[in-house]
Amino acid sequence: MKKLLITGLAISFIAGCKTENKETSPKENNITAEFYVGTYTDKESKGIYSYSLSEDGSLVKNKLVAASENPSFLSYSSGKKYVLAVNENEKGTVESYKREKDSLLFISRSTSGGAHPCFVTATNDGYVLTANYTGGNTGLLQLGAHGELSELLDIHQHSGKGKDARQDSAHAHSVWILPDQKGLIEVDLGTNQLWFSSIENGSISPGDPATLDMNAGDGPRHITLHPAGKRAYVLNELSSTIVTIMLNDQGIWEKGTAVSTLPDDYSGESYGADIRISSDGKFIYASNRGHNSIAIFKVGPAGNLTVVGYEPVRGNWPRNFSLSPKEDFLVVANQHSNNIVSFQRDKTTGLLTYTASVNAPSPVCILF
Repeated sequence: MKKLLITGLAISFIAGCKTENKETSPKENNITAEFYVGTYTDKESKGIYSYSLSEDGSLVKNKLVAASENPSFLSYSSGKKYVLAVNENEKGTVESYKREKDSLLFISRSTSGGAHPCFVTATNDGYVLTANYTGGNTGLLQLGAHGELSELLDIHQHSGKGKDARQDSAHAHSVWILPDQKGLIEVDLGTNQLWFSSIENGSISPGDPATLDMNAGDGPRHITLHPAGKRAYVLNELSSTIVTIMLNDQGIWEKGTAVSTLPDDYSGESYGADIRISSDGKFIYASNRGHNSIAIFKVGPAGNLTVVGYEPVRGNWPRNFSLSPKEDFLVVANQHSNNIVSFQRDKTTGLLTYTASVNAPSPVCILF
C-alpha cells in the first residue's frame, strides 16, 4: 500500500546472472499464454488490460479489456469462467466479469465490506472473499449461476495494532483458502497477525485459536501454500522476511523460522510485496520493492529456505508477479516504472534470466 519511490539502489548479483537491461522486440506469433493486468487508474491507466507472452519470452500489449477504477487485484472463479476485480477505493467494491473472446464483459458490482479492498479470491463452490485494507476486515460474498455477485453476506472484522507506524489499526491485506475449501488464513499487516477462520453456512466463523502473532514489526502481507498442504510461507512487507508456518499434530498452525528476502550487505529501504512457490514445491520467489529484485530460495526437504540469488527486475517497485502456466517464465509488474518484465525460469536451478520488457500503465497485478 505504501508508495515510496526509491531509485539508484544497489542490487546484489550472483554468478551467472544476466545484467543487461535491453528490450526484446515483442513477437505476436507463437503466443504461449495470455494474461490480464490489474492497475491503478490515478494516472494513465483506464482499467484492466490484456497482454500476451510468446514462446521466446517476448511480451505484447493487446488492449484495454475492461474500464474499471483501481482494479488493483484480480482473480478467477473456479474454472476460470469469470474474472473478479477489486476496486481499491474508499467506497470499496468488487466486480465480476465474464470472459468473452478477447474482452471482459461486465456482469456486476457489489460492496467488498470495507474501504480499499486490495485482494480477492474465490472458493470452488463460488464464495468470494475480499481483504479490505483500510476497513481492516475480510468480506464474504457469493457468485450466482451467471457470475453475478451477491450482496455482502458477512464480514470478519479484525482489531489490534502492531509496533510500526503503519500498524496503528487493522489492515487486512489478503485471505487464503486452504485445500479443504472451507478453512481460511486471513493476513493482517496492521494487527501483525494471521487470523484463522472458516466458511460455515454463508458466514465466516473464527477459528480456535483465532490468531497467530508474527514477529514484532513484520507486517504480514501475502502467503504461499506448500503443495504438500501442511506448510506455508508468510511474506512480511515491513521486515522484508519470509516466516515459515506449519501445522502441528493437533492441526494448529505454529510459527517457524524467518529468513530475510534481502542480501546481508543491503542497508536501503525495501518492502516485501508478493510471494510464489513452484508447483513442485522446490523454489520460492519473493518481490522486493526498493531493492527492486526477485529473491530466489530453494526449499529443503524439511521446508527450510536457502538463498539461491537475487534477480534485478529491470524496473522500479515490483508489486505482484506470477509464474506462467508451464512455469517456464516469471512475469513481474513494476508499478512505478510502468513496465512488465518477463524472465525465463530454469526449473532445475530456480534461476531467472531476463527476456523482455513492455510498457504498462501503473501495473500491479498479473493474472494468467
